[in-house]
Amino acid sequence: MVPPSLPLLLTLLFLTSSLSFSNGEDTFPTQQGHPHFHPHPHLHHGTANHNYRDALSKSLIFFEGQRSGRLPPNQRLKWRRDSGLSDGSAMHVDLIGGYYDAGDNVKFGFPMAFTATMLSWSVIEFGGLMKGELQNAREAIRWATDYLLKATAHFNRVYVQVGDANKDHACWERPEDMDTPRTVYKIDPSTPGSDVAAETAAALAAASLAFRRSDPSYSKLLLNRAIRVFEFADKYRGAYSNGLKADVCPFYCSYSGYQDELLWGAAWLHKATRNPTYLNYIQVNGQTLGAGEMDNTFGWDNKHVGARILLSKAFLVQNVKSLHDYKGHADDYICSLIPGKPFSQTQYTPGGLLYKMSDSNMQYVTSTSFLLLTYAKYLTTSSKVVTCGGTTVSPKTLRNIAKKQVDYLLGDNPLRMSYMVGYGPRYPKRIHHRGSSLPSVAAHPGKIQCSSGFSAMSTASPNPNVLVGAVVGGPDANDRFPDQRSDYEQSEPATYINAPLVGALAYLAHSSGQL
Repeated sequence: MVPPSLPLLLTLLFLTSSLSFSNGEDTFPTQQGHPHFHPHPHLHHGTANHNYRDALSKSLIFFEGQRSGRLPPNQRLKWRRDSGLSDGSAMHVDLIGGYYDAGDNVKFGFPMAFTATMLSWSVIEFGGLMKGELQNAREAIRWATDYLLKATAHFNRVYVQVGDANKDHACWERPEDMDTPRTVYKIDPSTPGSDVAAETAAALAAASLAFRRSDPSYSKLLLNRAIRVFEFADKYRGAYSNGLKADVCPFYCSYSGYQDELLWGAAWLHKATRNPTYLNYIQVNGQTLGAGEMDNTFGWDNKHVGARILLSKAFLVQNVKSLHDYKGHADDYICSLIPGKPFSQTQYTPGGLLYKMSDSNMQYVTSTSFLLLTYAKYLTTSSKVVTCGGTTVSPKTLRNIAKKQVDYLLGDNPLRMSYMVGYGPRYPKRIHHRGSSLPSVAAHPGKIQCSSGFSAMSTASPNPNVLVGAVVGGPDANDRFPDQRSDYEQSEPATYINAPLVGALAYLAHSSGQL
């Protein structure tokens, strides 16, 4: 539980927050004169296999195709229209906005929050390299965080889903035509959900750092809400898929439990607030929350690895000695990824793609690539290396592994197929996505009914609307990809596939001299 002194410390934090953050953190290291700028001697020395800048731009456009709510005048994917404009009315709350997670029309709060966290982390670490895309990245974050602020507006309550997923999946219809029940699901003290609440707190805290300089008042609002939501997550413990099992499973069950999110949320609040309460929380609870567990998969469900990398920075860069163990924990994870070494524990396809599982494998490719580049940045800044038993691994090796994964995604693979829609000469044409696969409202103004849309789902014709920047689940363990709309495991895009890729592409575009 949170130490008894937390309320007093949080009150002091609110009063001093405007004074404590005058230097910002490390959000935008763009100028030599910035106190947190660390030169990157490795930049501009790489060879560019791809137009990473173009891929970065497209990876952000994708989020506009996933928007729910009232679309703004500067919407770039013009085939989308307003949708979900009564969301929340079933419980007399405003839950308009946010993102559809993937190829359906449900708003799942758990992966949406993780998406916001990873977009924010991308901006925190690599926003200074994004140039003209930085504003688009912030807008992608804000579309999620504006919704998360609505979902957390009530004390000790978080609205975690809008839409009956089973009924939604029984239809194949455009979001603009949705007529399935927009049921609202929530967690509260009697139906706790420490996992989704702590992830929401992490998202709000991370976003507060991403907006600290560009919009200080919004940043403060996000941080204060993050503090409150984390306190709720920690006080009322339980997995949200226990109380809401029939509604959130098997879609976004919390298979890993909620301990990883509590550690992850505390790590982000430590980073965002510099309040010693959170460092103390991590020191007291870290091991019971799984800090040392050897679970080497990072994604919307399990955050342990991300927390280890994030907390290792506090030790490596900020010299927080009490977090020394997290350097070892982070090294253990990184060592497990090094291909061809006796300490490697990671499967790669014959073509060289990291392979975790058949369903939406590319999410692990993008999240791992981001962590490799981010940890390489921390190691370079602190002049350290990875220790794998008696072997040392340089930051350059980590960057090379990450670059190879991103290059595979963009087309350097046995099929010469880009797995990002709209990038390169050959990419998936029949993605598992309702809005993309059905005629747009402009092309077909009349309503397309629930079941009649399935005729479009089963056709071999390319999708009429190009969901630019969407990264699909990707090839199988043998580098095969059938490009079939019905194959959701390989052909469905998702916001949490793209979110960490944004940071990786920004780094690669800059390091190859394209930004």
